[in-house]
Amino acid sequence: MPTTTTQYNKLSIIMTSKPMQTSKDIQNPNQNLAQKSDTPMLTLNSLIEAQVAFMQQWLRSQAGPLSMQAWQWFSEQPLSKYISSDDLQHLINDWFLKQPLSEVIRRDIRDILHTIIYHPVNDNVPLSELVDDTQVEILASYVGSHEEQRHILVHTLVGNETFADLLTQTLYHAINDFMETTLDKAGAAGKLMKFGRSSFEKATNRNLDEKLQTYLHRNIKDLAHKAEANAQAHLSNEEVARLLVTGWGRIKEKPISEIQTYLRDEPNDSSIEHIENSIQQSYNRLRLSPYLHSLVAAGVDTWYTNHQDDSIANIAASLNIDEQAMTQLSTALLPVVTDALESSWVTAHITEMLQTFYAQPSIKAGLVFSTD
Repeated sequence: MPTTTTQYNKLSIIMTSKPMQTSKDIQNPNQNLAQKSDTPMLTLNSLIEAQVAFMQQWLRSQAGPLSMQAWQWFSEQPLSKYISSDDLQHLINDWFLKQPLSEVIRRDIRDILHTIIYHPVNDNVPLSELVDDTQVEILASYVGSHEEQRHILVHTLVGNETFADLLTQTLYHAINDFMETTLDKAGAAGKLMKFGRSSFEKATNRNLDEKLQTYLHRNIKDLAHKAEANAQAHLSNEEVARLLVTGWGRIKEKPISEIQTYLRDEPNDSSIEHIENSIQQSYNRLRLSPYLHSLVAAGVDTWYTNHQDDSIANIAASLNIDEQAMTQLSTALLPVVTDALESSWVTAHITEMLQTFYAQPSIKAGLVFSTD
């Protein structure tokens, strides 16, 4: 709403206190009224309209400095003056954890991941762009130095009973399948061998399959223990680190798009959708669990204890938000502020505020307005 000269002239109104009547005024009331009628006066509504226009124009011109002054004042305030640990707890629990991610957000996440993973630029950028050689070497040394954990891992994979049982069953089925196939093809000799097997089982009162499995299991357990001992001896700290570095050297120059070979991108079989859906299921299960709420409460309390005496400016600085960033943000938001000030709802609220102000008995009694 542009301010015109006429609107500014409306501000030069007569808002004089009621003058004390002199004896001359009392003696000549008609003359006094005539003199007053010569003075330009505005109605209350005209006054309010002029004030609304002036306030809007003034706020528009001062929006930039006002926003920075407001930030400077706010940044000096301590965190604990306005926000408590309970406030943060409620914000996280009631706003973030209580509400599931909307389908719109989930679809955006999937689309963004798809765009990033399948972007053409990945065809020309090697994996080494993501991970530096030094990082791999540090990781390899870290993994290699955890000898006790490595021994536990090797024992879990090679030396445990489950591995021995699995290997026993695999070898048994392979031998049994070989024998059955061979006997079927041996003709009369095969039938004779099957008869001998049956006679053996009746004479020893034992099932040949059971005896074979027992034999395999006993010997494979010994083999598994030997394999574990060999693995433990071979996989030294240096060897583990060397294997990791060597493995990285074989793949680091491959393009990032190589990751796509491990994913499916069919309309009804998308790896990205499967991954996102799995993460969403885990999130939905955890966000309402007492376990996660306990961790959030402990984390918030720790953070608040560390920063409750900090100023808002110090906390903002830890997020790389400084006065320059606020200046840029203020400049970007100025069009929004300007449009808001010129909107009908702001005009209506300012008008209502001024009408309420002038309606106060103490104000009405001290001012004289034209009733025309």
